[in-house]
Amino acid sequence: MPRFRMTVEYEGTGFVGWQRQANGPSVQEAVEAAIAAVTGEHPAVVGAGRTDAGVHARGMVAHVDLATGRFDGRTLCRAVNFHLRPAPVALVTAGIVDPGFHARFSALGRRYLYRILNRPAPPTLDRNRVWHVPVPLDAEAMAEAAAVLVGRHDFTSFRAAGCQAASPCRTLDRLEVCRAGDEVRVTAEARSFLHRQVRTMVGSLRLVGDGRWQCDDLAAALRARDRSAAGPTAPAAGLCFEAALYADGW
Repeated sequence: MPRFRMTVEYEGTGFVGWQRQANGPSVQEAVEAAIAAVTGEHPAVVGAGRTDAGVHARGMVAHVDLATGRFDGRTLCRAVNFHLRPAPVALVTAGIVDPGFHARFSALGRRYLYRILNRPAPPTLDRNRVWHVPVPLDAEAMAEAAAVLVGRHDFTSFRAAGCQAASPCRTLDRLEVCRAGDEVRVTAEARSFLHRQVRTMVGSLRLVGDGRWQCDDLAAALRARDRSAAGPTAPAAGLCFEAALYADGW
């Protein structure tokens, strides 16, 4: 039974997230339904990670096992994308991989990008794709403060109250902030993240950017190990799952 690796892109505004849930439509369900329409099979599609409601993805990696042998990657993409319409979901690439590949467990890291539109005028073309912050932000101060969070820490202060992870400890490999015109962009990379960790880190960095916090305040929030010590959770709209990272050969 061939295993297909797929790269999935989606606009997450109308979904409850990647993962199948009882309270609304998910991206996983949409992909599985389209594959079923094409193949007549009903396999589970396994993603590299989960995304919250309203979060987008440019490079979600997933795998699926199909009994049929009549598809190559290109044909599968075309057929599945036909049945995904008009949902804002698409298979960008697909191809047969070694059956030992697992979209979730083979991944060595995940990369997210958070976009803040930092100008007085609200977004039009990027509506539902950015967090609009009209007051000026100091991206350099945010970048300096972000370094406080890099490394292995107890991130209790930066996870949702309902987070089900067994441990609050995570190793944050990268947290970078830069300005690109009217946007402040935050890139976060780690093997895994806690529930809403990226959005809470961004919400806290915004406090640094507008001058309400200094680096020491962010460090104190981290040490507190208390969600109430950190900043607000940034809106889902600005967050995008950029890539899952794998070892050479995968």
